[in-house]
Amino acid sequence: MIGFNEIEYASHTDVGIRRSHNQDNHVVMPAADDEHWREVGHVFLVADGMGGHAVGELAAKIAVDNIPHIFSKYAHEGPLAALRRAFGEANLIIHTRGLQNREFKGMGTTGTAIVLRPEGAWVGHVGDSRAYRIRGGTIEQLSFDHSLLWEIARKQRKSPEELTGIQSNIISRSLGSMESVQVDVEGPHPLERGDIFLLCSDGLSGQVNDRVIGSVAAALPPDEAVQFLVHLANLQGGPDNTTVLVMRVGGEPKPGNLDSQMDVVFPEVENAQPIVPRIALMLYHASKLPWGFILLAAGILLAVVAIVLTTAESALLKEQALYAFIIAALSLLGGIVTLLIQNFRESRQIIGEPAEERTLQVYRKTACPLDAAIYERLHLSSTTLEESIRGKAWDYDVKTYQERMKQAAQLFKQGSFRDAFRAQCRAMLVLMEAVHRYRGKNEDFQPLWDRPRS
Repeated sequence: MIGFNEIEYASHTDVGIRRSHNQDNHVVMPAADDEHWREVGHVFLVADGMGGHAVGELAAKIAVDNIPHIFSKYAHEGPLAALRRAFGEANLIIHTRGLQNREFKGMGTTGTAIVLRPEGAWVGHVGDSRAYRIRGGTIEQLSFDHSLLWEIARKQRKSPEELTGIQSNIISRSLGSMESVQVDVEGPHPLERGDIFLLCSDGLSGQVNDRVIGSVAAALPPDEAVQFLVHLANLQGGPDNTTVLVMRVGGEPKPGNLDSQMDVVFPEVENAQPIVPRIALMLYHASKLPWGFILLAAGILLAVVAIVLTTAESALLKEQALYAFIIAALSLLGGIVTLLIQNFRESRQIIGEPAEERTLQVYRKTACPLDAAIYERLHLSSTTLEESIRGKAWDYDVKTYQERMKQAAQLFKQGSFRDAFRAQCRAMLVLMEAVHRYRGKNEDFQPLWDRPRS
């Protein structure tokens, strides 16, 4: 069994090249001992705020301040119920805050959490931030993007890459935009030594493709991987804030095959939320009204009216009183039955389904082998970036850079592609740090990485 002290993790966030404020936020709440590991686990969360600079920052902060602690409070009910409750209560807090000030209109945030526990990894998710697992040379997306592009792709049973003319940054679900929210909860994904889990905002996934993300996370220790990936997103133009968290389960990642094929999967899941027309949304929100109490109130009111009618002198009114009594009785009965049904549903939702009966979902798989091809691409990017830095007469640690480049070349000749790629990444980090020191807004290097379509 994996111990609480066998999880290595790191996080990094950056405002990006073109933004003046960082609306991303994140939190790490590790277990302090074995007992806490068994009962709660390590909690990791990323949130990407929206609705304007201050508003987005506030929404993301509320999410990271509340979700881990609410989860910890209700962890005794089980991770499934605790995650749903944590996201639901945080959503209500954000929504309520948004109603208090006219300037907070449109306030919301994404929220994606990974909880590592002895039985496996649990994923709680709303929005288009992402959760990944890297295992055996494959990167797997464990969260479904709640975006217009992905929703339409699922509806048409196509991959997002096949669709054109649809913006990928329009999200269909967020925390705070409505009084209630549907939360995707997946798990537990069993842990293996060498597993790597990664959380990121769309500042990374929108600029760097899955193969590169998986290769870097597999090659570098977490503290270097998060730095490299954030720098790489900025080198691609850095149009958005970028936040990355990497968690490695004790041990070196397992090598994978050399097949670089991408497999996109859109399984039918119970908590899938398709795009629906306005009338359907109205019916959905109507279903959230407290109909049990409404029926009870209507029944009481009709009963009072019936009593008043029985005192009337008119025979016609007295006859109407009988009908009023019948309707009142039916309304009261309907209210009681509705409340009982709602209570039953809520209790089922809190208890959740047994973990062994749940189907684990993986929404996309991409091979990310540490082979000669990925090394050569990075080598070309490094030399191109160095030429750019020299052309601008920026200072950088030339000696360290050259030593690491030489080491990478030697390892590559020996056929040790994993170690060569790792050394090459560390060489490029020297250049990335120089760019970070000197960078100005609207710098756009684009170092020959294929950008993702979604």
